[in-house]
Amino acid sequence: MSIHVVEPGGGEQAGVGPIRCRIIEDGSHTEHRLGLIEAAVPAGPAAPPQHVHREHDETFIVTQGKLRFVSGDDDVDVEAGSCVTVPAGTPHTFSNPFDQPAKFICTVTPDLYVKYFRDLSKLPVNEQGIPDPADIAKTMAKYATDVIR
Repeated sequence: MSIHVVEPGGGEQAGVGPIRCRIIEDGSHTEHRLGLIEAAVPAGPAAPPQHVHREHDETFIVTQGKLRFVSGDDDVDVEAGSCVTVPAGTPHTFSNPFDQPAKFICTVTPDLYVKYFRDLSKLPVNEQGIPDPADIAKTMAKYATDVIR
């Protein structure tokens, strides 16, 4: 069969800290045009630092709960069913300051940034299970991404 199927719960587990990822498509089946991850974001303060991707776009489809997306000094709260597109060069981050866990599917075009999630899994963590922000920034930089806040 020429199509590639990932069953529910399948794929590769990645990430570190409270936000967990599942790599659904690493680009190997799309000639690296598209990567696809699913992320589970618990309620609470966990958030990646605000950052800018120089070489890829991201599209987030919220599938469960509610998330807050921030771009520069602006923010917007989005519910399940919402789609948020972040073109290359746009500062952004997300968080879940709400009472319920949230999930999203994220496309990465091209697939460059999927490797970041694999590398993130290898970072040392503190007693709360969170990596050093400087290590996160260094890892992001390997994938044409700059922390801005």
